[in-house]
Amino acid sequence: MEERLRLSSSFGAAATAYAEHRPDYAEVAVRWALELAPGPRILDLGAGTGKLSATLVALGADVVAVEPDPAMLTELRRVLPAVRALPGSAEAIPLPDASVDAVLAGNALHWFDMAVAGAEIARVLAPGGTLAGLWNIMDDRIDWIAELERVSGSAAIGPRDTLSSWRAATADLLVPSPGLVARFGAREQAEFPHGQRRTADSLVATLATRAGMLVMADPDREAALGGIRAFLGNRPETAQGEFTLPMLTGVLRVRRL
Repeated sequence: MEERLRLSSSFGAAATAYAEHRPDYAEVAVRWALELAPGPRILDLGAGTGKLSATLVALGADVVAVEPDPAMLTELRRVLPAVRALPGSAEAIPLPDASVDAVLAGNALHWFDMAVAGAEIARVLAPGGTLAGLWNIMDDRIDWIAELERVSGSAAIGPRDTLSSWRAATADLLVPSPGLVARFGAREQAEFPHGQRRTADSLVATLATRAGMLVMADPDREAALGGIRAFLGNRPETAQGEFTLPMLTGVLRVRRL
């Protein structure tokens, strides 16, 4: 728990870089996450700088965002001034009972203490509402992505970050617990193609916003990023100009009973 809190609280110091470099989410994945929801009222929980909120707005959802980190919340409000954005956490959601039709979490569900957050999420969800976690994952079926994973180390590209391992790494997040018993149905997982235009420098900047990198001592982080930069500079796919980073958006969803 202490290590999870240390990692999850690391993003505020990099809020501006997070907003600039983190990818959005595949619209088709967000649509799938929401297809069982009984209405348009969506809570973006652990909303960060609003990457998922922006996609939800583009799809016409009625969005409220909740984020615990003040710096991330400030960035969200700057980027999406029309979105109602509130301070709060998954364990203490500042919304009334049955007030939303879906709760979505973009690259955030793994930070929640589901023993507490499960009951809170169930409380704010309308009957038949959906809970879904989304993760942007790299397609490590491609050789250079698999090699990048090896070079980068788990602080930059962990088990939730690749196609080959994200399902196993996230499946137990919604295993019945005191917060989830008798509240949610069977979980489903699916992946949807996505991509992001990057350069070697901007991909390094993206990986630098990962929690494991943010909590490193400065010399260790610079050494790790230097190794990633050298690798990208020597690969024909990434050495010159822009390229499309091959990704997918993975979705884990359950429905409130």
